[in-house]
Amino acid sequence: MSRLSRTFCLIVISILACFSLSAQTGNSVVPDTFYSAMQWRCIGPHRGGRVLAVSGVRGEPNTFYFGAVGGGVWKTIDAGRTWTPIFDSQPIASIGALAVSTSDPNIIYVGTGEADMRSDISYGAGVYKSTDAGQTWVYSGLGDTRQIGRVLVDPKDPDIVLVAALGHGFGPNKERGVYRTTDGGKSWTRVLSKDENTGAIDLAYDPDNSRTVYASLWNVRRPAYATYAPITGPGGGLYKSTDGAATWKEITSHGLPTGTLGHIGVDVVAGQHGKRVYALIDAGSASGLYRSDDGGEDWNLVSTEPRILSRGWYFGEVRSDPKNPDTVYVSNVSLYRSLDGGKNFRAIRGAPGGDDYHSLWIDPENPRRMISGVDQGTIITLNGGETWSSWYNQPTAQFYHVAVDNQFPYWVYGAQQDSGTAAVVSRSDYGQITYRDWHPIGAGESGYILPDPVNPQIVYGGSTGGELYRFDTKTGQVQDVSPTPTEIGAKVRHRYPWTTPIAFSFPAPHALYQASQFLMKTVDGGSSWKTISPDLTLRPGEKEDDAKGVIYTIAPSPVAAGTIWVGTDNGLVQLTRNDGLTWTEASPPGLPPWSMISLIDASPHDVSTAYAAIDRHQMDDIAPHIYRTHDSGKTWTEITNGIPATAYVHAVREDPIRKGLLFAGTETGVYVSFNDGELWQPLQLNLPVTPVRDLVVKGNDLVVATHGRSFWILDDISPLRELTADAVAAGAYLFRPATATRIRKNVAHDTPLPPETPAGKNPPAGAIIDYSLKSVPAGEV
Repeated sequence: MSRLSRTFCLIVISILACFSLSAQTGNSVVPDTFYSAMQWRCIGPHRGGRVLAVSGVRGEPNTFYFGAVGGGVWKTIDAGRTWTPIFDSQPIASIGALAVSTSDPNIIYVGTGEADMRSDISYGAGVYKSTDAGQTWVYSGLGDTRQIGRVLVDPKDPDIVLVAALGHGFGPNKERGVYRTTDGGKSWTRVLSKDENTGAIDLAYDPDNSRTVYASLWNVRRPAYATYAPITGPGGGLYKSTDGAATWKEITSHGLPTGTLGHIGVDVVAGQHGKRVYALIDAGSASGLYRSDDGGEDWNLVSTEPRILSRGWYFGEVRSDPKNPDTVYVSNVSLYRSLDGGKNFRAIRGAPGGDDYHSLWIDPENPRRMISGVDQGTIITLNGGETWSSWYNQPTAQFYHVAVDNQFPYWVYGAQQDSGTAAVVSRSDYGQITYRDWHPIGAGESGYILPDPVNPQIVYGGSTGGELYRFDTKTGQVQDVSPTPTEIGAKVRHRYPWTTPIAFSFPAPHALYQASQFLMKTVDGGSSWKTISPDLTLRPGEKEDDAKGVIYTIAPSPVAAGTIWVGTDNGLVQLTRNDGLTWTEASPPGLPPWSMISLIDASPHDVSTAYAAIDRHQMDDIAPHIYRTHDSGKTWTEITNGIPATAYVHAVREDPIRKGLLFAGTETGVYVSFNDGELWQPLQLNLPVTPVRDLVVKGNDLVVATHGRSFWILDDISPLRELTADAVAAGAYLFRPATATRIRKNVAHDTPLPPETPAGKNPPAGAIIDYSLKSVPAGEV
């Protein structure tokens, strides 16, 4: 037998259970030992996602950390050549702040919950601490802070820590402001607060005297309806303490702006005995970089450079050089540096090396050594910004949705926040999925990406604002096919969500739908469009001019042509059975206002059955909500038993093979139900805790789009389809193997990639055979 034939004949054995099993699949949990041998695999892409929290380690020139906003904490010991996740054992993935103790670099504090106030921010669960350089972690309190903007560790005492808690991003709460611990996180005292709407966003020690501290407060809220910028209210300001944060005084000195103040970034310059302080203030027409040279007594407006002030709510960090008081950095669309005390700035890093810079850590002893957190990941420089490490080695991409095509091997598609689109092959001919096995696929960073059901050479995708593009993967040609319907009147303004929905109908000729507040249809690839609905977001008595709702999900029925479900972000479900000629409201009764119908899945087995994932986190409700109907929306049943109370749901899908086998993507992971949603249980296995925005069943595989850890695939879910009461009760059970495909390995001579090169995993070679045993056998199986 040839070497290749032996490879083809490999059999991968997966022992699913070897313990006493008595549970049934009715309303009882199926022990996870029945499927614990199954493993998720990351396919990439290894293209970094948004990062706010960064830090180096003083005295260790090649050691750095970053916290991704949806992907946990990562560490490098080779200055960014390779990164390792070190936080995956924890129950939360959104990282807002990170600080390494100067006096003991083994001690790290992490503040969870990003605080950049985007519409898609993920919540945190308080503060975590490591005393062994990230090997293990313990929870340290402040669980209801939700969004944390900064963590400071006293340079001389690692037990003294300050936390800037912004608080709930979508509602009022009490646990916000500045908190201090003096016992290493065992207990916390709130030392600066305003009210239930105003939290803290930034903190800065005087490097020469840690008893002097500055803090900034911000009253900010994200509304439920689609809007680009958050809403800033009264109560923000800049504060100073001279007794180690025990007491505070608001700075209302001459020269600072008054009125409603937004995000304020603050930094104290080293070597100046606390005299020089920078404040980057978002205050409408009074926005600017302000400087004090007398410890905050008097201030001067030193720069109104538009490049350092854009989107002050999103950026807002200022950092000074620890060796040169006139060198100051501002992170914005690019990374800017001033050499004259903030008067003039020059971009030192930007596109094509990344867009939207948020954070910068500068080595206090060697200012040429820096780490920056960017929308595209984390980059490191050891030479003052002349060159930087790559962000194409971090699988922290934030995807909104996932789609697959009908090729073999199939490709996985999605739009990555901040970085555009990506198409990744599900398996590579070269043993692993590397940078050679994925590529951009058109335009857009936040929309759906859909391959043509018949011709996968053609891919459709778009983004916010209703843009839609037709991309030819062979020619590289991009065509704008955005709908511009005139049938409804030129005066109508279309409202589109950040994630504009599109969907294909199942029967040929596979009509393509796109939605604003109206549903639109094309049958000629976008050359012409027809509006097939009225405004589906209006409630009784609501006028078009006052409306803010949008259609958020479109679900054509796989089993009945012309039957389409539509869900809006203000809590409405609409149904047509004749391709839009008439519509019926079919909403679950009693939904509170602004209950976003995140995704509807029309059953592949029954035209009257649909499942709705309802996301209310933008109303400060992070509980899970899934509804099921078996009678075309006349009645609905909420089905969330088994999903944790803080795991709000983004997506729910029914398996196309086994009726009632459901999968749910939540803010903290994946869940499975074997009984039509009556009971849910984790399907996390080795998948890191991360937001799962969408999932799809492709053949025998389950494919998920995470919002912080790229794409993952659970290969061959056949055992889940066969987990019945008989299978659970059997003493020994062989699950029917899925059809295996013989694949010839590419043996072309090539120089192998270095082992340090990041890569996704291929599926196991050969057939996968799964079985369960009631007891451990005495001999060989």
